[in-house]
Amino acid sequence: MDVYEQMWPIAKVIYSSTSPNVGANILYFVLLILSIIVFRLGFAQKLPLLKNVLIYIFLAIGCTILTFLGAFLPIAEGLAITALILIIYKIRLHQRKRTEA
Repeated sequence: MDVYEQMWPIAKVIYSSTSPNVGANILYFVLLILSIIVFRLGFAQKLPLLKNVLIYIFLAIGCTILTFLGAFLPIAEGLAITALILIIYKIRLHQRKRTEA
């Protein structure tokens, strides 16, 4: 059984088209971008600059750990679905506020 057959679709596309080292870096950045999107849409508040920098540093460290799991678990897929749900929620919330005003 091939290792690529056990991977989820996003990781399979990334790892099968590049070398393993480059694939891991690309997967890391995909996870980091998706995590930032989910954080900004769902949890972000107005904070001072230093606290924002600290949050994004810890987010980057967490994505390092998620990269190891992301090859064989649907981490990127879950983050993408979460981002889509939050985008739909924000659009509907904006439309509702606009119609009430």
